[in-house]
Formats: sequence, C-alpha cells, structure tokens
Amino acid sequence: MNSDMIQKSRAKLWSLSFVFAIIANALLFMIFEMLLPTLPLFVNEIGGSATDVGLITGVFMVSAILIRPFAGYLLKLVNKKYLLIFGIIINAISTGMYYFADNVNTLLIIRLVHGLGFGLATTYFATLVAEIIPKERRGEGMGYFGVGETVAISIGPMIGISILEFFEFSHLFLGGLAVLLLAAFLAALTKSSKQLNNKVEPQHMKVKLLEKRVIIPALLTLLIGVAASSIMSFFSLYAIEKEFSGIGWFFFIIALASFLVRLVSGKLFDRHGPSVILIPGSILASTGFIVLYLAQADFTFYVSAGLYGLGFGAIFPAIQTWCMNLVEEHEHEYAMSTFFNFFDFGIGIGSLLLGILVTNFSYSVVYLVGMAFYIAFLLLYLYIMYNQRRDNSSIGGLYNERSH
Repeated sequence: MNSDMIQKSRAKLWSLSFVFAIIANALLFMIFEMLLPTLPLFVNEIGGSATDVGLITGVFMVSAILIRPFAGYLLKLVNKKYLLIFGIIINAISTGMYYFADNVNTLLIIRLVHGLGFGLATTYFATLVAEIIPKERRGEGMGYFGVGETVAISIGPMIGISILEFFEFSHLFLGGLAVLLLAAFLAALTKSSKQLNNKVEPQHMKVKLLEKRVIIPALLTLLIGVAASSIMSFFSLYAIEKEFSGIGWFFFIIALASFLVRLVSGKLFDRHGPSVILIPGSILASTGFIVLYLAQADFTFYVSAGLYGLGFGAIFPAIQTWCMNLVEEHEHEYAMSTFFNFFDFGIGIGSLLLGILVTNFSYSVVYLVGMAFYIAFLLLYLYIMYNQRRDNSSIGGLYNERSH
C-alpha cells in the first residue's frame, strides 16, 4: 500500500507537452481578454451603438456555448489534437479579420465564427491536458494549467488598451493573429502518453447538450461566473467612480494571488477532495467582495483583489478537475462542455442583470450581489455535503470526486 502511494507521488507531472499546453492556452485567453475592452471601441469607430456592443458580446458567447455539445461527437471524425489546433486557428483568423470589418453586420458574422473556434479550443485544451497529467496528480496539474490562464485574463485587457494608446486597430488585430498562430504551433508540439492520435470508439461519440453527472458542480460554476462578471464588466467604471487609479495593479494582484494559491490548492484537492478547497475558497472570495464594496482607499482595493484572487484562483480549477473526475476519460469533452457553458452563461447573464442594477442603483451594489452569489455557492455546496453524509447513495457518483 505504502509502495503504491510512493509510486503515485513520483508520477511525473512536468513535461514539455504540459508546458507547451500551459503557454498555448494562456496565449489563447490573453488575446480573448485583450479584445474585451477594445472591441467596443472598434464598434464605436465603425458607427455602431451601445446596443451593437451588447450584440457583439452576446453572439460570441452564444456560438461558443452552442458548439461545445458537439465536441465529443467531432472526435468520431477528427483527432482531438487536430480539432484543438483547428479551433485555435479559427480564433487566429477571426482576430485578424476584425480589421476588415467596416460595418456591424460583418463584425457580427466574424464574431459568430470566432465564438465557434473559442468554444472548441477551450474544451479540447482542458481535456487534452487532463490526458497529459497523471491521473493521481490531476488536481495539482489542472491548478498549474490554470495559472497561465489566470495571468492572461488579468493582463490581457491592459495589453489591449496599451496597444491602442500607441498604435492603430490594425496592430491590435494583426498582433493577436500572430500570437494565436504561435499558440497553434505550441499546441501542435504537445503529445499525450495515451497516444492522442488513436481514434476513439465510435459508440462513445455523440452529441450531448448536458452531462448530467456534472450538473451540480456546473451549477456551482455558474454562480461564480455571475460573481466574476461584476469584476470583468464593471470594475473599471467602479474604480473611476471611487477615484481609484491602480486598475492595472488590481488585476495584477488577482493574478498573483491566483498563482500563489494554485501552488498548493491542487495538491490539497488530490489528497482531500474538493471540500478543503471550495469551502475556504468561497469564504475568501465573498470576503473580498465585502472589502471591495466598502473600499475607500487604494490599500483596501488591493486587499480585496488579493482575497478574491485567492478564492477564485483555488475554486475554478478545483471544480474543473472535479467535473472530469466524475466521468470516464472518453467523456471528458462532455464534462468540459457543460462546465464551460455554465460558466460562460453565468458571465453572460450576470453582465446583463448587473448592468440593469447599475442603471437603477450604483456600481457598488454589484459587489454586494457578487458576495451574495458566493454565499449561495457555499450554502449549495454545504447542502451537497449534508445529503452525502445522510444518504451516500442519494448522490452516489456525483460526490465521488476521486472515483476515476
């Protein structure tokens, strides 16, 4: 028994394929985030309205959500690694094509295609990395994998705005094209010990809108998606209202805190399961929102960023790993499709609902709502634990986070 545990602890995690996947995924998300604050400016330049900006965001999210249920079925036709590269290339071409859009209708079509590529790439990235990582170190590995993504999400908007301060939109879009082509090249260099080029058995491949076994973890993801939308969509305007000038540092601290917590959270997940991550993580994040709501001085803003970064940075990869551990390996695409769709839907619906709140109240109110959603997250998870302990068979495989 002890020798088996020692052997598992020695399972190799770091490899060139793992490093290439981390960097390529980070580049994908960096360009995605780089476009978030800059595309609305481009829409304005080509004569679009505020409503058009909403459509540009909505079309992208909808197309990304709609393509993911087909991710598993497509493996019947094409190898996973090639599908991943194809998805990244769609992102690259779409990003370059934005420059040639001279009206909103053309931009909407390009955005629709871009969303399809993003939905495919994000799904296959997560499942490919899960195959590269040793199963017994999956929580640790997914935590490290998410570090690059978290850093990219934090610095992407800063890079986009900085480019437009010195250059034109052409530099923004063509630069994004070049970076994504580099990401596709790095993805092509990845290799799984499970021989990703082998075909998956056709009977396992089908179109599945939802993977029922991951619904509860996915619902938890939706809740943190709504809360995250308050940071992604409204913090810059809230900071201006509060005369806080360190917006870039705020996002940097979130990224740094997320990086630091993932150095230990993944290992804890592998040893003890999700509870040791999700319970303290939700408390930290909700506390961060309280501090942000009350913030008056720069130091308080930075404290709130650190608390939120620690909470979100630990929770996101933990739920992602939990979802994959609930299904068989050939079903990872379905689990990740459900996971990302719930998170994206949370961001989308959160931005819409919180935007209505801002119109009728103030920017600060959205952070009370963010706190409320993390409290709901904690209560839902505690309810799951309570039912698990009262009747283990009532949830069965749902809570069996280390069954695979």
